Amino acid sequence: MTRQAVAKHLAILAEANLVSWKRHGREKLHFMNPVPINEIAERWISKFERPRLRALARLKRDLEGDVR
Repeated sequence: MTRQAVAKHLAILAEANLVSWKRHGREKLHFMNPVPINEIAERWISKFERPRLRALARLKRDLEGDVR
């Protein structure tokens, strides 16, 4: 990848608030921003997580013989 392509990708990620940056002398240091990534995970992955957790809890109850 060329340096210009990397700079363009980093600029797009910074606009989307997925990375942040700070200057350190002549260098520009980039850091991942976990907040929006976590929000995406909460929004998209959690809807699949809840039924799976219920199924595991049900399996645990059945295997341990706990009838409710």
